[in-house]
Amino acid sequence: MESMKAKLTFYVTLIVAATLCICMLSMVAAFLLGLWAKQVDNGPIFALIGPAFQTIVGGFIGLLAGVKLSHDEEKPCKKE
Repeated sequence: MESMKAKLTFYVTLIVAATLCICMLSMVAAFLLGLWAKQVDNGPIFALIGPAFQTIVGGFIGLLAGVKLSHDEEKPCKKE
Protein backbone atom coordinates (compact mmCIF):
# COMPACT_ATOMS: atom_id res chain seq x y z
CA MET A 1 0.00 0.00 0.00
CA GLU A 2 1.35 3.36 -1.00
CA SER A 3 1.78 6.04 1.59
CA MET A 4 -0.06 9.33 1.36
CA LYS A 5 3.23 11.18 0.82
CA ALA A 6 4.10 8.95 -2.14
CA LYS A 7 0.72 9.64 -3.76
CA LEU A 8 1.09 13.37 -3.18
CA THR A 9 4.60 13.32 -4.66
CA PHE A 10 3.29 11.46 -7.70
CA TYR A 11 0.45 13.93 -8.26
CA VAL A 12 2.69 16.98 -7.80
CA THR A 13 5.24 15.53 -10.21
CA LEU A 14 2.51 14.75 -12.73
CA ILE A 15 0.99 18.25 -12.52
CA VAL A 16 4.39 19.95 -12.77
CA ALA A 17 5.37 17.83 -15.76
CA ALA A 18 2.05 18.53 -17.52
CA THR A 19 2.36 22.26 -16.84
CA LEU A 20 5.93 22.24 -18.15
CA CYS A 21 4.75 20.51 -21.33
CA ILE A 22 1.98 23.07 -21.86
CA CYS A 23 4.38 25.97 -21.29
CA MET A 24 6.96 24.49 -23.64
CA LEU A 25 4.40 23.92 -26.39
CA SER A 26 3.02 27.45 -26.08
CA MET A 27 6.53 28.96 -26.12
CA VAL A 28 7.49 26.94 -29.20
CA ALA A 29 4.24 28.03 -30.88
CA ALA A 30 5.10 31.68 -30.11
CA PHE A 31 8.58 31.17 -31.53
CA LEU A 32 7.19 29.65 -34.72
CA LEU A 33 4.50 32.31 -35.17
CA GLY A 34 7.07 35.06 -34.65
CA LEU A 35 9.51 33.42 -37.01
CA TRP A 36 7.13 33.26 -39.97
CA ALA A 37 5.06 36.42 -39.45
CA LYS A 38 6.15 38.91 -42.12
CA GLN A 39 5.02 42.02 -40.21
CA VAL A 40 6.98 41.09 -37.06
CA ASP A 41 10.70 41.69 -36.55
CA ASN A 42 12.19 38.45 -35.19
CA GLY A 43 14.94 40.05 -33.10
CA PRO A 44 12.77 41.46 -30.28
CA ILE A 45 10.63 38.32 -30.11
CA PHE A 46 13.58 36.06 -29.46
CA ALA A 47 15.14 38.60 -27.08
CA LEU A 48 11.93 38.67 -24.98
CA ILE A 49 10.86 35.04 -25.09
CA GLY A 50 14.33 33.45 -24.75
CA PRO A 51 14.99 34.39 -21.11
CA ALA A 52 11.39 33.59 -20.14
CA PHE A 53 11.78 30.19 -21.79
CA GLN A 54 14.96 29.46 -19.83
CA THR A 55 13.44 30.67 -16.56
CA ILE A 56 10.35 28.48 -16.89
CA VAL A 57 12.36 25.39 -17.81
CA GLY A 58 14.90 25.97 -15.03
CA GLY A 59 12.22 26.59 -12.42
CA PHE A 60 10.26 23.48 -13.26
CA ILE A 61 13.35 21.29 -13.40
CA GLY A 62 14.40 22.64 -10.01
CA LEU A 63 10.94 21.94 -8.61
CA LEU A 64 10.95 18.37 -9.94
CA ALA A 65 14.44 17.79 -8.53
CA GLY A 66 13.35 19.17 -5.14
CA VAL A 67 10.30 16.92 -5.05
CA LYS A 68 12.44 13.91 -5.92
CA LEU A 69 15.06 14.74 -3.29
CA SER A 70 12.50 15.38 -0.57
CA HIS A 71 10.73 12.11 -1.41
CA ASP A 72 13.97 10.12 -1.02
CA GLU A 73 14.76 11.87 2.27
CA GLU A 74 12.44 9.73 4.39
CA LYS A 75 14.19 6.45 3.58
CA PRO A 76 16.49 5.45 6.45
CA CYS A 77 20.15 4.78 5.79
CA LYS A 78 21.57 1.38 6.70
CA LYS A 79 24.37 1.49 9.23
CA GLU A 80 27.09 -1.10 8.94
